[in-house]
Amino acid sequence: MQDEATAEELARLAATGDRAALERLLAGLRPEVLRRCGRFLPCREDAEEAAQDVLLQVARHIAAFEGRSRFSTWLYTVVANCCRQKYRELKRRAAEQPVAVEPAERVDPRTTSVIAGSRVDLLEALDRLEREHPHLVAPLVYRDICQLEYAEVAERVGIPLGTLKSRLHEARKQVRPWLRGY
Repeated sequence: MQDEATAEELARLAATGDRAALERLLAGLRPEVLRRCGRFLPCREDAEEAAQDVLLQVARHIAAFEGRSRFSTWLYTVVANCCRQKYRELKRRAAEQPVAVEPAERVDPRTTSVIAGSRVDLLEALDRLEREHPHLVAPLVYRDICQLEYAEVAERVGIPLGTLKSRLHEARKQVRPWLRGY
């Protein structure tokens, strides 16, 4: 990815309508966006689709980037939202069209990626957390998945730092047993 200063400048230019800056920004973001989407979605194809959605959302909504926070913070929000949306879409599609698995096609749990499994578990936990405690999702996603600094998360969510830490503690407490159960 281009360095952060370059991305910031390109984002500001693109937000004012500079198409060339937008093209350069999107081209430079693609590898980083794909890597970040891969943190959420275990299947590479799904991560690639989510990355395309992210880049499309950036292109469509770059004018909404006002530069009050860092562009990377704004981008992480788009990444998190697109990945969670892709996960919900996949889950809904699977529920609507259950596929019968032939015995020869069953996945051997000894060869299934532990990382992939844990990401699916995390997405399930985030989905459940959103249903039960929606105000706890953003702090957990921004801090623990996007790995933003506490102050940046507090600014992004629009709450005081102490409140953020309290919500983050509560979110982790809620999610921990759900992740152990798998």
